[in-house]
Amino acid sequence: MEEIQKLLGKLHSIIESDSKYKLEAYTFILGALEDTMRRLDKPRHVTGKELCEGIRRYGLEQFGPLARTVFEHWGVRETMDFGHIVFSLVDAGLMSKNENDSINDFKDIFSFDEAFDRERYLDSKD
Repeated sequence: MEEIQKLLGKLHSIIESDSKYKLEAYTFILGALEDTMRRLDKPRHVTGKELCEGIRRYGLEQFGPLARTVFEHWGVRETMDFGHIVFSLVDAGLMSKNENDSINDFKDIFSFDEAFDRERYLDSKD
């Protein structure tokens, strides 16, 4: 219980200093990282691109054709937003990075229009 309180305290501190994204966006990214890591053959560092792809997959699994709408409600409109969230989590000590990681690793990984296209998602379920 104490660890949850610490986590929430750190997340609220992030949001107090920059309210661009909702709390749910930060907790979702942590969940997406866990899901991405779970899918690896063995634990290792994931790149910004790999994490973006994991976030996309996890978002579609969790929210289906509403994924883009949910992300937009949270203030997330492009993959660079994922990067800003990740680096805020790194700064808060909730995620880690290596010396080669950069916020630019999240730039233009995919278009939200294509990655979360509602019609294509629904067609793939037939």
